[in-house]
Formats: sequence, structure tokens, C-alpha cells
Amino acid sequence: MKKLKILINAYACSPIRGSEPGTGWNMCAHLAKHCDVHIITEGEFRDEIESVLPTLPQGKNIHFYYNPVSEKIRKMAWNQGDWRFYAHYKKWQKKTLEIARQIVAEQKIDILHQLNMIGYREPGYLWKIEDIPFVWGPIGGLKQFPVAYLQGADIKLQLFNRLKNSINLLQLKYDARIDKAFKRADLLMSSIPVSYSAIKKHKKRESVLLSETGLFVKSDVPTERFYNQDFHVMWVGKFDFRKQLPLALKALAATNNKRIILNVYGQGNEAQEKEAKQLAADLNISDQVVWHGNRPLADVHQAMREAQLFFFTSVNEDNPNVVLEALSNRLPILCFDTCGFGATVNETVGRKIPLTNPQKSIIDFAEQLNMFYADRPLLEELSLNCKTLQEQLSWDEKAKKVVDLYQKVLSDFVPIEQGKK
Repeated sequence: MKKLKILINAYACSPIRGSEPGTGWNMCAHLAKHCDVHIITEGEFRDEIESVLPTLPQGKNIHFYYNPVSEKIRKMAWNQGDWRFYAHYKKWQKKTLEIARQIVAEQKIDILHQLNMIGYREPGYLWKIEDIPFVWGPIGGLKQFPVAYLQGADIKLQLFNRLKNSINLLQLKYDARIDKAFKRADLLMSSIPVSYSAIKKHKKRESVLLSETGLFVKSDVPTERFYNQDFHVMWVGKFDFRKQLPLALKALAATNNKRIILNVYGQGNEAQEKEAKQLAADLNISDQVVWHGNRPLADVHQAMREAQLFFFTSVNEDNPNVVLEALSNRLPILCFDTCGFGATVNETVGRKIPLTNPQKSIIDFAEQLNMFYADRPLLEELSLNCKTLQEQLSWDEKAKKVVDLYQKVLSDFVPIEQGKK
């Protein structure tokens, strides 16, 4: 079978980071085991890419093209909620189209793929290139923030999230460029069930449900740690509101169990960190919380291999890499039953509670924390069960599925000129 040449638009791409950069890298690197992959990316992680690329057996099949932006724009990009970024991102996409046209003129590209960032608001411009099949996805950003969990937020944050909920729907339904990209796409991939339903309802298009994240298969993860006397729970993320760190702290306090230690990885701005630590003090759990700050991804993974439980309190994300990283390291998970992670985590690898309201969630999470503390054999069983999910959701399996989809799209594609005959 002919090796396909794929042109991928992946704004965020890094071999040593999580989140969107990790998603971009892992999808491209695993696709390169089967295809010749040309990737246009932003230049922030160029040194990391070019350091790792020569070490990959499939490295000869990976070709990077850099379209860098300023440090100021990079800061906007990673400050989620800074809508000023989208104007700069749109300009980046226009320049990316120019680069893509040049690549297409020099290479016989078989498939165009708009990969990330996964938010539906920015479909890029690869769809403007005619006579080559266009794939878009996984597509995310279509979920609504559960307003019950805005309790305790300041007025500005409440207004922002309520406004965002309204704009989400309006933009999906009425934005002309988004509509053109949806109509032009030969294949759409939706990141979570909510995205699938929204695309089908509002754009009248079918899509393939495919998470943007994947798992690594690891077998050498110890299970004796589950029987340690102290109970180490991991919480990982930025201190932004959707991650609900205060809820995690309140749930810890509600356990009334001084042997449960919460290890917090990640950080926020100065005000967010001060507020979180003050809340821990007010709840009289300061001696049960360890603030690790931002740590390299390798350190976080090692901590996952030593902890007893991963506690994920986010209420509004698609498929966060960190949940898959926990499963890759065979760490059982406690989370909400929502978004993509709610569809991934099942009773064989963790426990979930429903979205209700903050007060009930604190009680529900506290009950689950105490249950896990008391039932160490269950934790060991859940850890061992992660192997099955690792195999089903591995990056290798995901890449094979995407290549099969590419092949089908290519076999069904009719170029414009040919279609006129």
C-alpha cells in the first residue's frame, strides 16, 4: 500500500509537554509510523522538537515547518480566557495557508488535516486548498460550562462563563468561515459525545468520535504502593476556575481523615495561589496539602507511579491529557461524570460522581475518598485493569484508526474538476 503524504496544521506541538502540545506531537509522531507527515507548527517548542526528532525510528517520515509568533502572543495563547489571542491566531492561520500552498506545490500531498488547537472557533484555512481531501478534528470546545458550579465565583467570572456559553452556540450556528470549513470537510472528527451531538444538530454533518488524546502502554508499574499507610492523592492542573481546586480542598476537609494527603501539581497566578493556600488554612488542612508547583512532565509521571489515587475535579474540558497520563501510569481516577474524561473513565479503572451542585459534590467526593482509603485491594484491582484501556486507547491504535479513515476519505474523494465532468 502506498505511503500517504499528510499535511497537518498543528499550532501546538511538543515532545516533552502535555495538553495541546503533547496531543499535537503524539498524533503526528504516531501517524509517521504509517505516513509521510508534513507539519506546520508554531515555533515555541522548536528546540524540543529538533532535539527529540533524530531519536525516533520514524523521524525520517516527519517534516516540520515553523511559523513563529512573538512572546507576547504566546503568553496570550496559554492564558486561557484571553480572547485577544484569537485575532493573532487568525493571522497565524492565514500565514499557515501560504506555507501550506508552498508545500502542496512541492509535495504530492494526499490529505490536508486541521489537527489543533482543537477548538471549533478556529478551523484554519487549509480547507481553501482545492482538490485535496480536507480532514478536520478532533473538534472540541462545544460543551457548556455547568452554571451550578459558578457558585462562589466573582461577578466578572460568572458573566464571562455565561456569556461564553451563549457565544459558543451563536458562533457555531452563524460564523461564516466556520460554516464553510464544516461544509468543505471530507471527514470530521469530534472529540467528545457533546461535540458529536452539536455538530450533527447544528451543522447537519456526521463525524467520527475520536478523542484527541491517547494512552501509552506501561506494564512495570508497582501495585504495592496502594497498601501504604498514608494515602497520597494527586491533583494536577492550572488554578483556573474550571479545574475547581477549591472543591478538591473542601472535599479533602470533609473526609475528616488526616491520613489523606493531597499533592497539588501546577500553579496559578499570585492571587489564585494565595487564595488556594488561605482556603487550605481556613479548612484546617494545611498539613495535609503539599504544593509542588509546576514540575516537568517526567516528574509528574513519576509521582503518578507512586500515588494511590488521581483526583480530577474539572467540570469543563474535552479530553485532558493528564487523565490519560494517569491511566498510562495505572493510577485509578476519581472524577466527575462529564465531558470526554467521563466517557473514558469507567468502573474498571475509577469512580465518577454526577454533576449536581458544589455542596453535594463535596460530600460525594469525600465519601469516595474515604471509601478508597479503606479499600486498598480495590485500588490495586483498578490499577491492574488500566492495562485493557491502555491497549484500547493507545496512541498506536489511535494512529492506525486515523490512517484507515484517511484511506477511506481518499478512496471516496472526487476532485472538483472531475466532479464537473
